Amino acid sequence: MRLLGDTSLRMLAIGSEQRDFNQGDLLFKVGDDADAGYIVQRGAFRVEEGGAEIVAGPGALIGELALIVAMKRPSTAIALERTTVIRIARSLFQRVLESDPAAARRLRDELAMRTSQLASDILMAGAKLST
Repeated sequence: MRLLGDTSLRMLAIGSEQRDFNQGDLLFKVGDDADAGYIVQRGAFRVEEGGAEIVAGPGALIGELALIVAMKRPSTAIALERTTVIRIARSLFQRVLESDPAAARRLRDELAMRTSQLASDILMAGAKLST
């Protein structure tokens, strides 16, 4: 199930901007102010957070929490090759949600489910450590 409907997706596509990066360029680094999320169109980024790293390729959404809340970046993202992203500003994302209350409810429910799953995973990991 998609969280956003066609109208909302069109609004995001029209209001967002495309950015290009060369190998080694920083998308963002730990501690930067986070005011946008990024969808990788082509290429890939290495995203490093607290000693862990993942590779985010085409279709990946990077920094999605910044679409919802003002925060500092908890990770660093470095282009592994020539890479293109679509930048979605938090202000645009919030306007889209305001115009689509059903999408806002679906997003809230999805975040609640993920948070609940994370809490459950932490409890299970803690239980395994104490045995």
